[in-house]
Amino acid sequence: MKESLWAIMIVILGLFCIGLIYFFQSVTNTDEHNYILLKETTEAAMLDAVDLATYRKTGQIRIDTEKFVENFSRRFAQNANLARTYRIEIYDVVETPPKVSLQVLTSESTTSTGELLQFNIANRLDAILETPY
Repeated sequence: MKESLWAIMIVILGLFCIGLIYFFQSVTNTDEHNYILLKETTEAAMLDAVDLATYRKTGQIRIDTEKFVENFSRRFAQNANLARTYRIEIYDVVETPPKVSLQVLTSESTTSTGELLQFNIANRLDAILETPY
């Protein structure tokens, strides 16, 4: 009887550890997915928002704020995970020289311990558009 209780305890402990590993893997994957998506989407939206008329006239690289916000939100929505809720905060858009500061917030939650645990994941990015001469 004593050995069977130890076996049950080890099985329960193993299941609990597997649940914790699954949860932290999910948090890590969410964070990595958000960061890569944020980085790639920002770069593509900045390139799309370059004002070509100003560049042809003066040779100065300038981005259009409204066009950047529109392209960023469209591209981010196309590639985001539909099972999560995102909050995009754009702090600063400088048109000349092209610089953008933004943050994407999402949350991950679990009830593996019987109570609701919620983690907020924030990815912040400051990007400057660089082009070779």
